[in-house]
Amino acid sequence: MATLWEHYQEGGWAMWIILFWLILAIAIIAERSVYLYKSSINKDAFLSNIQKCILAGDIPKAVKMCSAANVPLARIVQAGLVKVNRPDEEVQAAMDEAALREIPRIAARTPYLALLSNISMLSALFGTVMGLIKSFNSVSGEGIDPSQKARLLAFGISEAMHCTAFGLAVAVFGLIGFAILNGQTQGLEDDINESSVRVLNLVVANRQKVNVQPAAG
Repeated sequence: MATLWEHYQEGGWAMWIILFWLILAIAIIAERSVYLYKSSINKDAFLSNIQKCILAGDIPKAVKMCSAANVPLARIVQAGLVKVNRPDEEVQAAMDEAALREIPRIAARTPYLALLSNISMLSALFGTVMGLIKSFNSVSGEGIDPSQKARLLAFGISEAMHCTAFGLAVAVFGLIGFAILNGQTQGLEDDINESSVRVLNLVVANRQKVNVQPAAG
């Protein structure tokens, strides 16, 4: 740990800027991971139970199941089920409206990870350039002992390289987090789209089984 701290200090003041981006990335990854985990549901088992309720004509039970699940997918399906006594277009519109509320929450903040990765890289580049400028200025001054020039130059280059390495590490961390969370987000969105269509088709195909008729337009 002491060695890591020493390497961090050798990177110069730009390391603190990169550390700030790292803290933001960690916070976003933690928050999004918890939210997506709580928003996940076994889609096939959930839809199987909903299908059984629809085929049995027990819409209130299906609505209660959606309320108990309390995840984005269930809330969207519930929005359609409570409208089964309305025309098919209104059932679909209700689910579409619920999806417009839920999907942005699922995808929120994840794209910032890609942005933070790019900013970390740019911050590392800036710190590297400043470190090199500092090292060359140190050896170009008058009155400097030639024997010290090599040491000053090596110190400045070392500062620049430490900054570059830290920036690259933060960028890689952020991009990996973005890829994982983006994949989970896309998976949830695909489940929502598929489930909405399946539930709507079940409602349309089983109007008489659920003992409701579309309201007159």
